[in-house]
Order: sequence, then C-alpha cells, then structure tokens
Amino acid sequence: MPSNPTQADKPRIAISACLLGAPVRYNGGHKESRLCSQDLAEFFEFVPPCPEVAIGLSTPREPIRLVGDPRQPRAVGSINPAMDVTQALTDYGQRMADELGSLCGYIFMQKSPSCGLERVKVYQDQGRPAELSGRGIHAQEFCSRHPDLPVEEDGRLNDPVLRENFLTRVFAYSAWQDVLRQGLSRRRLTDFHARYKYLLMAHNPEQYKTLGTLLGNMGQSDPAQIGPRYFSQLMAALKKCATRRTHSNVLQHISGYLKQAISREDKQEMQHLIGQYRHGIVPLVVPLTLLKHHLRRHPDPYIAQQVYLQPHPESLSLRNAL
Repeated sequence: MPSNPTQADKPRIAISACLLGAPVRYNGGHKESRLCSQDLAEFFEFVPPCPEVAIGLSTPREPIRLVGDPRQPRAVGSINPAMDVTQALTDYGQRMADELGSLCGYIFMQKSPSCGLERVKVYQDQGRPAELSGRGIHAQEFCSRHPDLPVEEDGRLNDPVLRENFLTRVFAYSAWQDVLRQGLSRRRLTDFHARYKYLLMAHNPEQYKTLGTLLGNMGQSDPAQIGPRYFSQLMAALKKCATRRTHSNVLQHISGYLKQAISREDKQEMQHLIGQYRHGIVPLVVPLTLLKHHLRRHPDPYIAQQVYLQPHPESLSLRNAL
C-alpha cells in the first residue's frame, strides 16, 4: 500500500507547463491548476514541458490552430497559415517519448492544438464550422508511443471519480515499473496479479478473470513475452471507472474474511454501512475505514497485501468524495 512518497520514490508525471503557472501560453499567460500545483505537487515529481516553446515559438506569439482532416490535422498559425509547425511538434513528441521513458502519467492542457487529448477544434475550409474531434499534435505523437501510460486532461481532473481513477492508474503504473526493475519472473507476475485482485474486481470484474486465465495458461512461456500483454490489459481494465455497485461487491468479498472473527453486531454494522454507501448516503471512505479497523484487529495475510485497500496515499483523500 502506498504511503506518502519521499522525493526519491515519487512517481514522475509530465504536465503541461502552463498548468503549473509557467507564463508560456501564446498570450504570455498561464492556466495554473491549483489542484495540480498545490494539491498534487506534494505526491509527484512533475516534469513540465511546453511543446510550443520547446520547438522555438516565442512568448507571446501568434496562436496556432488545427486545420484540415480531423484524423490527421495540421498545426498552423491562426493569422499566417503558412507557419506550419506540425512536423516540429510531431518530432518533439517523438523525442520526448523516447527521453522520458520513466514517466508514470501525463496531465495535458485541454483544448490545446498541441496538448489537447480530445475534442480539440479542427478548423475546416470554405467557412465550414470547426469540428470538435481533434487531438493535439504533440499529445497524439506522445500517446501513440506510450499507449499504456495513464493520461488525462486538467479539466477532467476536477471530477472526483475521474481524478481518483487517473491517480490509481498512475500508482499502478509505478508499481509495475518496480516489478520490471526487479526483473520479470513468473512468480513476480502472479504475485503482482494477486495483489491487484480486488482493485481489478472493482474496476472490471470480467477482465480480472481474463487476466487470471492469461497467467494460468502461462506454463513455461517467457514472462518477458506475457508481461507486456498482461500489463496492457491491466491498464485498459483500470481505465474503466469503478462504481458504487462494484465497490460494494468488493467490500462484501473482503468483509467475508472477517465472518469468523467479528461479532454479529459488528457484521451488521459493516453490512449497514456498505448498504448506505451503495445507495449514495455515505462516501466510500466510511465503510472502508470500518473494514480496515476490523482488519487491523484481525489481520489476514492475503487481504493485507491487497492494493485495493490503499491504492494511493491516504492523505490524498481521494476516496472521501466517491
């Protein structure tokens, strides 16, 4: 279970520089996100690139915009369309993807023609309205080279469910990097999956079974071949947001380990709080806190290793709003 990380073991997250308050936007301003610059900065090592400045554009500068085919747009000057920076942004995305292999996540500036992840305006010819279907040139290139990396836009992080989901994936990605550093083996692969059992059940119960089958059929296969397939499917599964129903199901499963250890009254209280959570009366942290209390008094070695109980530092308070 992650505790508050020290500087040495903080997961590295790339973040658009303007979101940390750097005056790098086309108008010389910034788009500081207090959530990122204040609430999250304690827990992560931020790497703050600005692709437009990195390719040599000045601040302030003529703004760029996406034009043409939304599937393959070009980035050009909004006043001088002859200023085409598409290739420069693409090259920078390739270079950064190669240089920053140790990242565990990336927070992009929304709507940006260089950094937006989705619904970026792509302007059309002959007066046709812009399509809200593009992706920033840099974001597209970077993400294509790191398809499993957790990525999110700043605006979506204001949603507590999406924020908790993103940061859960960041810490899972970081934990996998630790496994790779130790050396991938069949034992480490199955131990990792065992620790993520209930987190997977909360996010995507079907995929938990699929991944278990994948590892169960591993036999004498090389873990170096199975591992990347396993992890790619794991990250896809965790991208699906857990619900009150799936969280409640996991809480019921884990509380079952206590059925011989706690009194009938304690079991009734546990069931009552799980029911209140499922119906939206209390947040997830309420039944989870009681469950952890009983598990401290009646520890179970298998449950103690479950990432679900603390997938991110407790002081982030992410489950207080779920």
